[in-house]
Amino acid sequence: MKQYSHNGQTYRLANDLTSFQFDMQVHLTHWKWRHLKTRDCGLYKGQPYDVILPANLKDELQPIYRPIVGRVREHRRRFPFKLHKFVGHMASSQVACINLFVPLLREPDIAAQVLRTVKPDLKVIATDQLDGGFQIEYWPGKSDEAGPLNDHTKAAGTDSDIAIAYRDMEGRLRLWLIEHKLTEKEFTTCGGAVSAGRTSEHRCSPAADVLGNHDLCYYHEHCRYAYWPVTDRHRDVFPPERLAAGEACPFKGGVNQLWRNTLLALAVEDSEGSPYAGVHFSVVHHPGNTALGPSMAAFRQLLGVAGRFSSFTCDRIVNVAATFPALREWATWYNELYRV
Repeated sequence: MKQYSHNGQTYRLANDLTSFQFDMQVHLTHWKWRHLKTRDCGLYKGQPYDVILPANLKDELQPIYRPIVGRVREHRRRFPFKLHKFVGHMASSQVACINLFVPLLREPDIAAQVLRTVKPDLKVIATDQLDGGFQIEYWPGKSDEAGPLNDHTKAAGTDSDIAIAYRDMEGRLRLWLIEHKLTEKEFTTCGGAVSAGRTSEHRCSPAADVLGNHDLCYYHEHCRYAYWPVTDRHRDVFPPERLAAGEACPFKGGVNQLWRNTLLALAVEDSEGSPYAGVHFSVVHHPGNTALGPSMAAFRQLLGVAGRFSSFTCDRIVNVAATFPALREWATWYNELYRV
């Protein structure tokens, strides 16, 4: 924890914030003080942080948009999902994702018109699928199953912040997996590259060696995750010559999360009996968060099929939604909270 002095006010926030993260956390702290009417701090490792909610407000699922709290609780009973470790942080991406999509999806006909601005092939929300057409923290399995990537446990695993089922212009059922980022300056990097369980047999470079012998990868040899087998099945999406071109495994850094989410989309699409004609993966992020750009650009350079991945900013959704009277109150609230 670090104390910052800004415009005559002292803020207790995390160390090493980017300028965007600092500005957002100061703004979110003021929103908390003004709208939740408390200056009580939440704790992290015993230290007080102004931008973290006290336990009673966290239990109330603040700052989730109040008209959807009951819907979120109902959804969680139907599709149980883990609340993130920092769900009580005002900058929680999980909460921001819920606040962006669930109010919109309450109005599926309008939602289709709004979302078409960033997903042009979307004709209608498939409300007969999932839970009214969506699922928070989506992954295709039960809580005691490892899933199609064989990496899901009670503590970890690849999932999508939200999945939206829709029908395209030809009436085909499709699935849209979305990763939401608010203020994070990087995507999740490869845990296998730094695992304490690694031995001298595991290494991440040269990249060509890892491509030729996947047992060099800790996640493959030790954990038996299905990342490389799915990658190998889809050489059109991940051309080996592109993956092997670098000095080290291209999925070691922030590109790792983008890779895994794309693999999840491919694995769902490949699954026997899958109802989906296609599964697409996107990232949505705050327009002020430019730190994610390099990893997304690097990931696009690896892809052989460009249409497998897309990204957009949340303001593109909210600004269009604000033109519909049924969504105007929510859009105003969202803009005030997240300053888009």
